[in-house]
Amino acid sequence: MPPKDPEGGGRDSRRFAANRPKPNRTIRRLVIWYRRNAAVTSLVGSATATASGAASGAVSVAGSMAGAATNVAGSVLQPLVFDPLRRLQQGSHTGGTMDDRQRLWVAVDGMGGDHAPGPILEGCLRAVGLLPLRIRFVAEPEPLRQAVAAMGLGHDLQEAVHRGLIELVPSGPSVDMNEEATVVRRKRDASINVAMDLVKKGEATAVYSAGNSGAVMAAAIFRLGRLAGIDRPAIGALFPTKDPSQQVLVLDVGANMDCKPEWLHQFALLGNIYSRDVLQVRRPRIGLVNIGEEECKGNDLCQRTHPLLAGDQRFVFAGNCEGRDILSGDFDVVVCDGFTGNVLLKFLESVGSVLLDVLRAELPRGRRGKVGSAFLRSNLVRIKKRLDHAEHGGALLLGVDGICVIGHGSSRALSVVSALRLAHSAASHGVMDDLHALGEGSAGVATTCG
Repeated sequence: MPPKDPEGGGRDSRRFAANRPKPNRTIRRLVIWYRRNAAVTSLVGSATATASGAASGAVSVAGSMAGAATNVAGSVLQPLVFDPLRRLQQGSHTGGTMDDRQRLWVAVDGMGGDHAPGPILEGCLRAVGLLPLRIRFVAEPEPLRQAVAAMGLGHDLQEAVHRGLIELVPSGPSVDMNEEATVVRRKRDASINVAMDLVKKGEATAVYSAGNSGAVMAAAIFRLGRLAGIDRPAIGALFPTKDPSQQVLVLDVGANMDCKPEWLHQFALLGNIYSRDVLQVRRPRIGLVNIGEEECKGNDLCQRTHPLLAGDQRFVFAGNCEGRDILSGDFDVVVCDGFTGNVLLKFLESVGSVLLDVLRAELPRGRRGKVGSAFLRSNLVRIKKRLDHAEHGGALLLGVDGICVIGHGSSRALSVVSALRLAHSAASHGVMDDLHALGEGSAGVATTCG
């Protein structure tokens, strides 16, 4: 026991402590929740110095209102998130000036998509500020003029045209989303045909369209032609995996509803080259979508395709891939017929929104729930970005003699930027050289199954 103060100082100090105002109960709960929450602890643990200073700032500024604490917590934790895609969208990665001499020309079908041409043009205007691209925007003059006026894009468009970043290319009547694919033969000056011709002439390194996917594929085959040794082009889409740094290429996701075994074999060859050249996977692992791991499982198509893939020494065949293994990270490329692939693609597109709705419903109610949601907001945003199809933008049409990216019919500006980033990545890695070499070396390779 410490000696009593003969002057009575102890009583004064106790009296002073009793009269001192107590911390606000909301702030105390916030601090306790913060310390006990494992997700916040792990997030802040990766940046201790920054987080500790920011957290103390949040407590001191929060005051007596839980709403204020929520806002401060959200603003504090948001900068701790490292999201390259979000930084790309916000333009924070372009700290320096891009060299215009290194920009690649990309042809864009401005009339393709449910909302064209306005949102497509808006995405192109964003893309030229974020990516080393120049865009030849193909569209009907009058609908484009009306869209520019309605969305207030006149000033930005004029500046981009003056800088030589966007060039407007007029076209004739476009292909509607509900028209047959063969209509591209009759509408020779449709925007998708004009865009394909730009790639054919060497005036663009890649083409992007969010229009009728059947018409885009038909125009690519008629105008660009198929690669040697490839019977049917395939649409390849990138799916996320449980590893944030890895993606899996799934093809075909809609170009060929009924496939032959040799077509799936060719899809594996195409996917192997793209995964190796563009995704920088040294030895891509190829999988065949099936209902079981054993060779004897599956329908007639899978059973006849398996020996073709297993016997090809040009890639690593990792065996059958069940539905639960597609996103596991155990495969880099998986092949299937277009019917199965399209079902997988549409199902994955719904997962992000459903997952967020479930999390939102399960979060606690009231002030405690609001405080907790503030700390988890950045995590939820990252989950949505990994699963949101708009963040991926589109899919590659592999097997034609040119780089072609097919976007979602509902694409808006964000999807366009992501799709153009994909087109630039494919064009800048020399993937077409290896695809041409594949066709030259496939003349003596048997692609039939016994």
